[in-house]
Amino acid sequence: MKQTNFHAQHTAAGAKMVEFAGFQMPIQYPKGIMHEHNVVRTAVGVFDVSHMGEFDVRGADALAFLQQLTVNDVSKLSPGKAQYSAMCKPDGGIVDDLLVYMHTDNHYMMVVNGACEEKDWAWAAGNAAAFPNLTLTNISAEINLLAIQGPKSIETLQKLTDADLGALAYYTFTTGTLAGVDMILSRTGYTGELGMEIYFRGDASVCAAVWDAIMLAGAEFGIEPVGLGARDTLRLEKGYCLYGNDIDETTHPLEAGLGWITKLAKGEFNGSDVLNAAKANGVSRKLVGLVVGVDKFIARHGYGIASNGETVGTVTSGNIAPTLGKAIAMGYVPVHLSAPGTMVDIVARGKNFPAEVVKIPFLA
Repeated sequence: MKQTNFHAQHTAAGAKMVEFAGFQMPIQYPKGIMHEHNVVRTAVGVFDVSHMGEFDVRGADALAFLQQLTVNDVSKLSPGKAQYSAMCKPDGGIVDDLLVYMHTDNHYMMVVNGACEEKDWAWAAGNAAAFPNLTLTNISAEINLLAIQGPKSIETLQKLTDADLGALAYYTFTTGTLAGVDMILSRTGYTGELGMEIYFRGDASVCAAVWDAIMLAGAEFGIEPVGLGARDTLRLEKGYCLYGNDIDETTHPLEAGLGWITKLAKGEFNGSDVLNAAKANGVSRKLVGLVVGVDKFIARHGYGIASNGETVGTVTSGNIAPTLGKAIAMGYVPVHLSAPGTMVDIVARGKNFPAEVVKIPFLA
């Protein structure tokens, strides 16, 4: 199992380490997931997400390649901007969701899920064969990635850089020096809070120095490290999809509520004919939010969703929402059951637990 360059910092902080995407990663620290969740919602937390994959895309065909590979319209990017997108197979199934960063006219970076890195690389490299003026490089092993998230995140990081972080709009980025290290400073994140993601190269000693500098800068705000457990509850409250749970190769973007990133008007791309047909004919199911009506019951991934005694769908994600103080979930249901206010049952252990369909996100 691989370790990130922050492994020593996690173990020193008492993290419970688990296998995730081929890495030993912190799932939580001694104070627990609920505490870490609230730290991010109210102050500032630091996530090690160095398991994520990064692909460097260069050459005269870079734009054409990304337009074919991804569902969003990469031509709308300009240098210093990032874009949320997805890659689809010819049948419309989602290979992965990802970020696309534009450095210059012929230079981009793709950021993919760590659990999908090998699959995504194979898929991207296979597609790249049709573009002769393209250099595609997997730089995942070179890149360290921290997400600093929460209302005090910008104040924390601003102490360590001359770059004007407050001037960065959502989904924009700059390059600069932070804590003496050259890096990409990106106004992005997976929590729904104000925050930054920082990408940089360096060994464990460089990472230790950056980590310590951030922790010192955020000490006055109560900064703490945060694990994957709270990352999941934070993203779930905002209705953000998790690949492998809410989206995968059996789902397509329109039924997953990702029509807003699926730019059919841009022209042909992988899966576009299927997605055009789905838009014209309508989808048969939709990903919806669910609020569970029974205390202490958590709707887990894979539980059935029933209506009038008939199984009609499946829970894709579920947990307690610490900010809301209730159990929430997401899952696919037929379109006629997708309107907010519709009542369904979640089936677990041979019992039915009532749940109400609600609009995503759960937390505005």
